Amino acid sequence: MKQLVLLFSILFSLSSFAQIERVEPPFWWSDMHQENLQIMFYGKDIANYEVTASKEVVIENVLKTENSNYLFISIQTKDLPAGSYAFNFSKKGSKDFSRSYEFKQRREGSALRRGFDASDAMYLIMPDRFANGNPDNDSSEKMVEKADRSNLGGRHGGDIQGIIDHLDYIKDLGATAIWSTPLLEDNDKAYSYHTYAQSDVYKIDPRYGSNEDYKKLGAEMHSRDMKLVMDYVTNHWGAEHWMIKDLPTYDWIHQFPGYANSNYRMTTQYDPNRSQRDWKYCVDGWFVSTMPDLNQSNPLVLNYLTQNAIWWIEYANLDGFRVDTYSYNDKQGIAKWTKSIMDEYPNFNIVGEVWMHDQSQISYWQKDSPIGAIQSYNSNLPSVMDFTLHDAITSIFNEDNASWDRGMVKVYENFVNDFLYADIDNLLVFAGNHDTDRINHIYNGDLEKYKMAMTLVLTTRGIPQLYYGDEIGMQGNKAEKGDGDIRRDFPGGWKGDENNAFTEAGRTQDQEAYHAFTKKLLNYRKNKKVLHFGKLLQFLPENNVYVYFRYDENERVMVVINNNTEAQELELSRFAEGLDGNTSGKDVITGKQVNLSNNLSIKGKSSLVIELK
Repeated sequence: MKQLVLLFSILFSLSSFAQIERVEPPFWWSDMHQENLQIMFYGKDIANYEVTASKEVVIENVLKTENSNYLFISIQTKDLPAGSYAFNFSKKGSKDFSRSYEFKQRREGSALRRGFDASDAMYLIMPDRFANGNPDNDSSEKMVEKADRSNLGGRHGGDIQGIIDHLDYIKDLGATAIWSTPLLEDNDKAYSYHTYAQSDVYKIDPRYGSNEDYKKLGAEMHSRDMKLVMDYVTNHWGAEHWMIKDLPTYDWIHQFPGYANSNYRMTTQYDPNRSQRDWKYCVDGWFVSTMPDLNQSNPLVLNYLTQNAIWWIEYANLDGFRVDTYSYNDKQGIAKWTKSIMDEYPNFNIVGEVWMHDQSQISYWQKDSPIGAIQSYNSNLPSVMDFTLHDAITSIFNEDNASWDRGMVKVYENFVNDFLYADIDNLLVFAGNHDTDRINHIYNGDLEKYKMAMTLVLTTRGIPQLYYGDEIGMQGNKAEKGDGDIRRDFPGGWKGDENNAFTEAGRTQDQEAYHAFTKKLLNYRKNKKVLHFGKLLQFLPENNVYVYFRYDENERVMVVINNNTEAQELELSRFAEGLDGNTSGKDVITGKQVNLSNNLSIKGKSSLVIELK
């Protein structure tokens, strides 16, 4: 009889414990700046239970929503030491079951971690297309879409281990930070490789590896003095997200009711003449039908996203975020989200994707923007992406004949508007990324045009970002072949690849020419503070030749980009202000001495980076 009672007791306990299907965040840390934590318990009718906790834990609030499968429990965390604490669930005063919750010890100096900045060069990776380090996880029984490398828009098998295996390649190239497109679980039926339609934001997609693998990636990078930047998505989740399938509240996502697509007109965020309808369809409309739009004006949603972001910073020891579709969010909500993270980590960095084509409109989204101040708005976002410079780069080197508004003057005019930004050193500058045509496609595989583009990106103000494969001449045509073509597999990342561009011996002659130039300039930049934080002095382009200087109190670098098809002779007296009395310098690429006492000759469609002596 006693055995039956014991068996019944064990079965009842297991049944009750199983009622809690998820706890998020799954654990937390002691000694955080944020002095309260909202823990979400999820399970069938969990809201029907009353909750108490260990005597050390102060429960400030228990929130129940219209969905009885959720309980949101807010606790005071100030002075709560590391350890495990019990949450007790009961009905009618009878304790039914308990769930322990762990507070871990933080890493020493975690709060003061330094994020990426202009001393870094960021390497953007599409993990599914970079390298397949573990073929055993190419497909997963738990995930719908299986690997099919023959499908341009399918999963190809790249993973976290593939990135780890080639960290030395990236470091040798001269990059100091890696921005990987999202690695969290995405269980869409198709096109899940891009992972922007996430189905679980506390879990690495098993086809990429595990949470532990991601933590290992951060550790391996830090051992090489490199920084890890996570691509974070605040605007939307995927339709397969487990919470979307069982919403905590009706307004967890934007509903019209149901689905309506965004009009993508981000200018409605600050247009004083906008219609409310246009604004709503921009901010509340879904990015696409498979990506439900999250409602950051709902405090539960905002807090969930904030805690999730902080959890990943602590867990994986991150050095920064790149935030997808930043300007589509509820702008007050995203400003609070950003401030909460920067308050927790004052030296952290976050760059937001603000894909606009006007400097004042991009500036609006940067912290302390003089443009945002006009409407008393501050996003708290430290860094934004310089899309107007990108716009110029994608056309100028095909514009051989300069005019009032064509050729190198486009670059000059871009920098004219730097006064609109609060922090010009904290702009991400790039020639291409995972959403744009490959720069080497735009320039039809012309190495000299690539060199001019990279010279600009790697020597101007801001934080340079390279897209994986550009450094070996990879091409891709989005307009004709879709996203898959600009996200091709890196040659050598898969066992059996005929061409292994990760090694000098495995690169073709053309690939090596691209790679050698990129490596030379990147590694030069790595140790040049003047290229990180020096001032920019530019001169009006003449004959499609653009000259600028980076300088500080200790060093000067002269950059010349001749976008003319013909060689040009520059009268150097015009640039006396930049030369500052220097009559010689060293060509960074060739190592040869350059006489700057009279005139300077530069061949057509070429660039020079000259360290002044």
